[in-house]
Amino acid sequence: MIAHLKGLLVSTGADNAVVDVGGVGYLVGMSTRSLAALGRPGEHVMIHTEMLVGEEFIRLVGFASEAERDWFRLLTSVQGVGARVALAILSVLDPNELHRAVAAQDKAMVARANGVGPKLAERIVRELKDRTGTIASGPLPIGGGQGGIAPAAGSGVEADAMAALASLGFRPGEASLAVNAALAELGDDISLDRLVRLALRKAAK
Repeated sequence: MIAHLKGLLVSTGADNAVVDVGGVGYLVGMSTRSLAALGRPGEHVMIHTEMLVGEEFIRLVGFASEAERDWFRLLTSVQGVGARVALAILSVLDPNELHRAVAAQDKAMVARANGVGPKLAERIVRELKDRTGTIASGPLPIGGGQGGIAPAAGSGVEADAMAALASLGFRPGEASLAVNAALAELGDDISLDRLVRLALRKAAK
């Protein structure tokens, strides 16, 4: 299992990049959003990765953030959503927008991606709603801690809180529910330390 690549960006294409790691060039499939975030060839990069293994292939898919990788995993768990479709969705919607779409059950938003029809979009938002810990009252942070969303300023604090809970072994849905409950109680008086401590208490109940 290759969790990430750190090396020299050799080149980028329409849907992939080549990264040189110790003299070995890795071809990595990526969303257009992640490709745009990489920088220029010749620069050093770090890419989060997911290894896909089939009967006749081994393929690496790369992401600019752990949040995007978490969404890729969630998307490909839905029947009818393969790696290509998941990357197409992540090319038009970032993790924040995807979370809002699922929270609002907005299938039209998901259907903006190439290869995603209305029926598949409806299945995606329906199946993922409960699995992301979404609550109808508002969007919640999700992912491995790098990236996340917030309804107001201070999204960095909320993303850091998600990262802290993830590092302690909480699943994305559990962490989302705990952080959301803590945010509701704290209101505008948010600091990372207070948010994490209260979220842990909420999760323990």
